[in-house]
Amino acid sequence: MAVNADQPAGPPPGVLAVNELADHTTQTVDLPTPSVALAVGAHPDDIEFGAGGTLAKWAAAGCRIHHLVLTDGAKGTWDTERDPASLVAARQEEQREAAQRLGGGEVAFLGFPDGELRNGVREQWEVCRCIRLIRPDVVLGHDPWRRYRLHPDHRNAGFVLTDSLVAARDPMFFGDQDLPSHRPVELLLWEADVANHVEAVDGFGEHKVRALLAHRSQYPSTMGFEPPADGSDPTGPAVDAFRDGVVQQLVEHGRVGSVELGEAFHRIAKL
Repeated sequence: MAVNADQPAGPPPGVLAVNELADHTTQTVDLPTPSVALAVGAHPDDIEFGAGGTLAKWAAAGCRIHHLVLTDGAKGTWDTERDPASLVAARQEEQREAAQRLGGGEVAFLGFPDGELRNGVREQWEVCRCIRLIRPDVVLGHDPWRRYRLHPDHRNAGFVLTDSLVAARDPMFFGDQDLPSHRPVELLLWEADVANHVEAVDGFGEHKVRALLAHRSQYPSTMGFEPPADGSDPTGPAVDAFRDGVVQQLVEHGRVGSVELGEAFHRIAKL
């Protein structure tokens, strides 16, 4: 994918650029490819925005990828006439297609109501169970400590994940699951205020774009264009602008780790 770093485009709608603040500790670049990775997003498309390039790179290297979506995505439209049940079904199919475009992987949906996600015991029980069943080496999710984050689902999804990681590693939590505890090796939080780790994604930028374009229901509200009537991937100036914005964000994130294209995270290695 061609990159023109001299003429930056802004991030696409709905995408947050990495904060200018960088951790003053040593920046790290590229974890060893995990055997199993679990990405946890609040809504369909959050995982692709946050870590699509990283997951595509790991999948190509043989990692088993699992996608876990916490809410049903039923409020993800500006069309007030849209039937919520049909939107939920469409967004699940879009998420499965996005996962395939990133190289495959299992997709699961917990189905909590969109816009109403809470960091409660039931939510933690479900995510803890997934961690214990999947037994990932690396877990990825929303950074709940990002300042001025408006969307409550993104904030709460991050806290559900971090609290569930504590539960999953300690056997006295949720003993009714009758599952062995599991402690992942690494946690990567996307959209981090303080980025201290970068995954180089050279060669995987287009995988991220194509995975995002699988989310057709989100074109008008999140990406700024309408879906073609024939079901094909869209083309045209608005789509080019979206693609350029995604690539420019990868350039900006890459600079944190001195790589051409990257996705920046806050890395927590002692779980």
